[in-house]
Order: sequence, then C-alpha cells, then structure tokens
Amino acid sequence: MPVTITIPTPLRKYAGNKSEVRVDAATAGEAVAQLAAVHDALRAHLYTDKNTLRNFVNIYVNEEDIRHAKGPETPVKDGDTIMIVPAIAGG
Repeated sequence: MPVTITIPTPLRKYAGNKSEVRVDAATAGEAVAQLAAVHDALRAHLYTDKNTLRNFVNIYVNEEDIRHAKGPETPVKDGDTIMIVPAIAGG
C-alpha cells in the first residue's frame, strides 16, 4: 500500500534532499525501514546499533504518535502520511 513519508528539513540531506518519499508498506515500522534501506545515510539518524528506532525520533501516522498506537507495528493504508519528527533539545 503506498504511503507518503514526510522527511523533516534537518534530515533531508541524508535522503537525497527529498521532502517526501512514497513507499509500499503495511506498517509504520516497515515504511521507515524501507526509507532507511534506500537512503543508508539516514539510517544512523533513525536507528540505534540494535536496529530499533532512536528514542528521540518520533513517528506519526496521520498526526497520531505511533507510541500511542501499536508502535512500529501500527498499520498503514493507502494514502496515509507518515511524519518523522526528531526531538529537539536545548535550553
């Protein structure tokens, strides 16, 4: 099922300067994994060495945080939008 992944400005340089990428996936985790497989430089910014999503990377499906759904197993359907939102720290 084609879904659109919106890539935030700070990560675009690792994804071929694209603001959006379309992938076929059944879950949010599968979609992000496909994105990282195509854009290897992006992988280090999204995943830990143990191949889990980094704590500071927030993933939303149609504006719903997947942590409040089924995590990476959150289902997606044709036309859904996945947003990657890296947390910003500072003070």
